[in-house]
Amino acid sequence: QISVMESGGGSVQAGGSLRLSCVVSGFTSGNYYMGWFRQAPGKEREGVASITNYDTTTYADPVKGRFTVSRDNAQMYLEMRNLKPEDTAMYYCAADVGYWRAPPLSASDYIYWGQGTQVTVSS
Repeated sequence: QISVMESGGGSVQAGGSLRLSCVVSGFTSGNYYMGWFRQAPGKEREGVASITNYDTTTYADPVKGRFTVSRDNAQMYLEMRNLKPEDTAMYYCAADVGYWRAPPLSASDYIYWGQGTQVTVSS
């Protein structure tokens, strides 16, 4: 059984930093990709960053230059710097099996999801 679990959310002032972590278990091989998504109240879930098992990455435009995704086997991290109030959202980790040259940022491309961790950025 595959499980996905995030941690590391919290509250920070604008300009601050946070690091999110995600751990997955249950995959029978290392050929899976992982992604970070976020959903603010009243808005649709949006992709933030994703990474393959070959460490190729994709970033959404609003976070380029501020967020960095990394991976160490079954753990994935999201280093968030220069946080803005518009980054406030529930952040989700997701994973799925397969190969992508550029890992996707569409929620429909992921099957396994964590419960989310809240990030709140105050002005």
